[in-house]
Formats: sequence, structure tokens, C-alpha cells
Amino acid sequence: MLIAFDGTEYFRSDAISCSNCSRRERKGGKAEYFHTLLSATLVAPGHNRVVPLPPEFVAPQDGSEKQDCESRAARRWLKAHGAHFASLDPVYLGDDLYSRQPICEDVLASGGHFLFVCKPASHKTLYEWLDGVEVPQRVVALKRGKARVTHTYCWMEGIPLRDGDDAMTVNWLEIAIANAKGNVTYRNSFITDLPVNADNVVDLAAAGRARWKIENETFNVLKTKGYNLEHNFGHGKENLAAVLATLNLLAFTFHTVAELTEELWH
Repeated sequence: MLIAFDGTEYFRSDAISCSNCSRRERKGGKAEYFHTLLSATLVAPGHNRVVPLPPEFVAPQDGSEKQDCESRAARRWLKAHGAHFASLDPVYLGDDLYSRQPICEDVLASGGHFLFVCKPASHKTLYEWLDGVEVPQRVVALKRGKARVTHTYCWMEGIPLRDGDDAMTVNWLEIAIANAKGNVTYRNSFITDLPVNADNVVDLAAAGRARWKIENETFNVLKTKGYNLEHNFGHGKENLAAVLATLNLLAFTFHTVAELTEELWH
């Protein structure tokens, strides 16, 4: 099963705040207060339905002077829920924020696998290993309606994720999509602990790209299709905003499950 991680805001104000708010400064030094949640969502390539799992809220943590962030929330989620979902043999998906050694190690410790976006700008050591190396390729020609496109897949195993003697080794893969004129219209790369070869690189790339469904089929629906996640239903003094966001996610989850399983719903 594929579980995508991503964060989203559900409250923002320059006048109302509470002890669980995050804070940032806008131009002119004006303070803005906001709430963010980390969403974990079951996704699958080729499906337009997603199923949210319990969220983890980004909020000040006891004993920490640093402002909380999405990556710390993801690590808390894995500690709280990873063992419960380990029976699904999960593969966790996420953007470039997640392809850091601490999160990758926590994923493995929870009994899961990782397949995270990995950009050259933020992983210089890894891409230095790839520089000048002839890597395996698989080229697949496809037809989309009348248009023809070419998918080129590259991969390499056993690359250090970062500099240092304690760096974990990961497997890297890339997909590049070119149109009929040969112009590359899409390129993305990923790291994973799973083996990568000519037989599975197409499926792995499709799985990695499915992480976008947490934004398109989850956040976009919650914010623009009637759930009004960003609407200020209420803020309260401590936890009300988080409770209302949780109820919103629960409603979306039940509606999705009903659409997938209940004939009477249809």
C-alpha cells in the first residue's frame, strides 16, 4: 500500500492566535499565526479516490524551543502509527522535504519502505556519485490519444544519501517524459530502499508520482469542493481548530469509503 505524506494549512490569521499556533513574520514585521496538519493518505496510481489516515498536527512541542515543522510531525506520525500500518507493507511517499536520512531511518524502523522525491539541488553528494556514470536505462514509447510520448527511466543502486561515514545507502531512479519532438516535458527523480531494476522501475516511478494525489484528490477537494477546510469554523483557546479539522477529515473519509463500497450511497 502507498501512503503519501504532505502538510497543509487549515487556519491563518493576523489577529487571532493560541498557544498551539505557529508564527511567521510578513513584510513590515507583521506577525501571522497559522495552523498546519500533516496528512497521511492511502493513494494508488490510476485511482481518483484516496483514503485519509489519522493526521498529525504541527504544533509547539514540550521541551523544544524550535518551532515545530512538517518533517518532525512526520516522524511523530511514524512513531505513533507506523507499527499499526506495518501489516500493509507500506511504501511511504513524499516530496523532497522527506528524502533526508532521519525520516528514512524512521520509516525503516516502523516496518515500512520509502519512495521520496530527490532533487539535485538538495542532494549534492548523491548526484556527485551519479555525475559521469553510465546508468541503466529503459525506454518506453506510449501513445496518448493522437500524441506520442517517450518515457525514459534511469536507475542506480547503492548510492550514499549524504556525506559522512554514517550515510545510509539508497537506490535512485528517474523518469523523464519527452514529446514527439523530443522535448522533455516532465522529469522527476526518487530515492528508495526497495530494489530497482528494469522489471519494476516503471511501477516504482508510477508509485512515486502518485504522491501528487494527496494534493489533487485530498487537499484540493477539502479546500475547493465543499468541505471548506480553510474556512474559519472556529479557533478556540487551544485545540478547537484541530478538532474541527479532524472532523472535516473524518467526513471526507466516510464519504470516500461510502463511494467505494456502498451501492446504496450511489
